[in-house]
Amino acid sequence: MHKPVETYHPAAAATATPRLPLSRFKVIDLTLARAGPSCVRTLADWGADVIRVEPPPSDTEASELVGKRDGSDFQNLHRNKRAITLNLKTDEGREVLMRLAEQADVVVENMRPGVTKRLGVDFEAVKARNPRIVYGSISGFGQYGPYTARPSIDQIAQGMSGIMSVTGIPGQGPVRVGVAVTDMMPLMPCAIWSIEGRAV
Repeated sequence: MHKPVETYHPAAAATATPRLPLSRFKVIDLTLARAGPSCVRTLADWGADVIRVEPPPSDTEASELVGKRDGSDFQNLHRNKRAITLNLKTDEGREVLMRLAEQADVVVENMRPGVTKRLGVDFEAVKARNPRIVYGSISGFGQYGPYTARPSIDQIAQGMSGIMSVTGIPGQGPVRVGVAVTDMMPLMPCAIWSIEGRAV
């Protein structure tokens, strides 16, 4: 629920910390790796109340894709977010997520298409608990089409797009661009459309 509109007090306003533009929005972050967390970080930086849902720690923890938890890359991607550990493979973990989603404005995920449905946290499932939810999905090959089920990371997208063929030194093979450019491309459209309330 959004906070009620507050009465304006000039004296208090002069000393109060300014509210950021997105401070009235609550966002549930179901993202991993880089593309999704970068999108949600933008919302958090502009004041959204972001709750990041993390899987239980394991030997193959997904966060290792962007370095150790206390490393600079991980901390940069998840700044300004709160976090909760939930096992979405269990009924208990899924129910906690749904109760959070009932009070949220936006959910963002970047799992492979089909994974959210298998876990029972896809758009239709969340919408059944919160009809006004805006659900943003980021995937390498989209939600429909022949490559939908394929996983993707920045290197795959760079290779298939051809950008690696024009990077590097003449006479050598294709070279990956130094910055995760294709991971960053979906950041702004998903962030903007999520707040505008469009289907993403």
